[in-house]
Amino acid sequence: MFGRLAGLAGLLCLAAPAIAAVPPADPPPSADALRRDRRMATDLERAIAADAQTFDRALTQPQVRDQLERALHKKLSDDTLRSMSKQAHAEAEYWTRYRIGLELIVGVEQPQLRGRRTPGQPAPVDAVPPIVNPENLPPPKPLDTGGYLPVPDRYRILDALGRQENPLDPYNTNTLKGDKPIFGDDWFLSLSGISDTRYEPARVPTGVGAQYTARPTTNSTFGRFGKLLFNQSAIVTVDLFQGDTAFKPPDIEFRFTPVFNYNHLDVGEIGLVNIDPRKGTTRDDAFLGIQEAFVDYHLRNVSQYFDFDSFRVGIQPFNADFRGFLFQDDQLGMRLFGNRDNNRWQYNLAFFQMLEKDTNSGLNSVEQQLRRNYVGVANVFRQDFPVEGFTSQLIYLRNDDGEANEQHYDKNGFLVRPAQIGDNRGYDYHVNYLGYNGDGHFGRINLTTSAYWENGSVSHNQLSLNPSNNGAHVNGFFVAAEPSLDIDFARLRLSGLYASGARNPTSGHLGGFDAVFENPQFAGADTSFFIRQSIPLIGGGGVALNTENGVLADLRSSKGEGESNFNNPGIALAGIGTDFDVLPELRISTNFNYLRFADTASLEALRHQANIPASIGYDLSTAFTYRPLFSQNIIFRVSGSVLLPGNGLKALFNTDGGAKLFGSGNFLYSVLGNVILTY
Repeated sequence: MFGRLAGLAGLLCLAAPAIAAVPPADPPPSADALRRDRRMATDLERAIAADAQTFDRALTQPQVRDQLERALHKKLSDDTLRSMSKQAHAEAEYWTRYRIGLELIVGVEQPQLRGRRTPGQPAPVDAVPPIVNPENLPPPKPLDTGGYLPVPDRYRILDALGRQENPLDPYNTNTLKGDKPIFGDDWFLSLSGISDTRYEPARVPTGVGAQYTARPTTNSTFGRFGKLLFNQSAIVTVDLFQGDTAFKPPDIEFRFTPVFNYNHLDVGEIGLVNIDPRKGTTRDDAFLGIQEAFVDYHLRNVSQYFDFDSFRVGIQPFNADFRGFLFQDDQLGMRLFGNRDNNRWQYNLAFFQMLEKDTNSGLNSVEQQLRRNYVGVANVFRQDFPVEGFTSQLIYLRNDDGEANEQHYDKNGFLVRPAQIGDNRGYDYHVNYLGYNGDGHFGRINLTTSAYWENGSVSHNQLSLNPSNNGAHVNGFFVAAEPSLDIDFARLRLSGLYASGARNPTSGHLGGFDAVFENPQFAGADTSFFIRQSIPLIGGGGVALNTENGVLADLRSSKGEGESNFNNPGIALAGIGTDFDVLPELRISTNFNYLRFADTASLEALRHQANIPASIGYDLSTAFTYRPLFSQNIIFRVSGSVLLPGNGLKALFNTDGGAKLFGSGNFLYSVLGNVILTY
């Protein structure tokens, strides 16, 4: 009790003069406000009077003094206790007078007297005059010692008030979540843990190997289309930082995030889980990756609003735009970043050297040699531009790759660099991206938009018919927009996207747009079949129409281990979606997307198949997201998606023209069950 009140007494030393000096309000405060002030004054009067009694007892009772010293973490001399007692008595007297003054206005707390002035009393003054306390402690004198008691910091005040901690409770005060210094005065530790479990059956087209098949009696281009993936990731983040981060970034931060992944894959054909047919159709794999390992140093503050410059080096997350269209990954690099004008301006200057990825988990494989793939980024954000509530960003990104002479096989034995298309020769590329991104709202209309111009060169065109093959010039573009409108508990979304394709894939000019490492949060994201699943280009080499968790039709051999490919058909998407918050903890989302290739010339060259239509098909999906604790700590997600093929997909995967696509059904589907637990 006395520890809690002693903390209040220390704070009130500063609060009382400020309250007394407040001028009378104009217009006068309401009766309800005055009654609230009276109750506050009564509580403070009693609490501080109890403090004064505790200090008086501590002068004569050693056990009380010992408990008080433990609560305040300081030895207390007799002089200090007397000063504290005088201060507390004076403050209690002040709040007594303050309460009496309010009672003259509103009356004592009896129903018949509320809102009245005490009969026979003159009209009171509007406020109690400031009290000059002769016993008040003088200002600190740094050269003197003894007789003075500093106010404890806010963490130890909470301790003195009897705060209890549970290390397994992330919602309330917890030293392991950075709520209290772990050592020293301002060193904090924040531990986080995430369990991400996915169960994902799907139906995707599967080719039959030329030399072997899972069923020797069959004779077809296409095999069984079943696919079952179970993926479990355990993520632990250790974050140690120094500094008060309420209004500014930490002075120095060390972060380390290892991720353990186990995955199980079951497919319908051999030659998919591993190049060795003896491995069969099932694969179990485990991997430990390092997704974050960086040091962040706060260089300086540049304004009274804690605008700052900081420098970060190591494996760190980075997102080039708001929706992950161009480059969103955890990579090794260095980054100078900060803000200006009360955070209205923000900037990044970053340089990354790409890490190899583990084939089956997609995690960083730090034990492998670094890639000769470099990314440089410079961007600037402006809040409330061009209108209040909308943030604009300009970005320049350069992607340099020097892996033309390399041969890189993935963990399962497949060659991914160079991609096995065309003449199977590797290439270097140097590509610049200049873009604009925006996110926010115009009145009631929410809007996210992105636009990129891509310009550069590749050293070799794998599809060129020119014997000298001096490479090609790259010139492509990308635009995307997602406006939405909130109506009560529902949000209506429209989605539009266009990525240019290569019109003449054998020439010296390539117009196919490709990203560095995409992870789009757009048009349904991983609930969409086309975005979530990778559809192999059967008969076109060791590439896929699209990569997993990617919206671009870029014909890459691998998202994590392959190279960008600018000789691709591009893509156009138009969609409509809805989000319904039917309960505070339950959201239902729907998406309907129409997809088509921007230009099928590169597909026709790879497949030696003329007149491939542009239509990919219709992608329909529904997702349920349930958060039983109304927070992100426990999330259950279930989604289902169907891809109804258009004429272009039918032309790529039909075997006899008139038969149903894929033999037993005229559609592809995917189901995703996801459980995320966060500490």
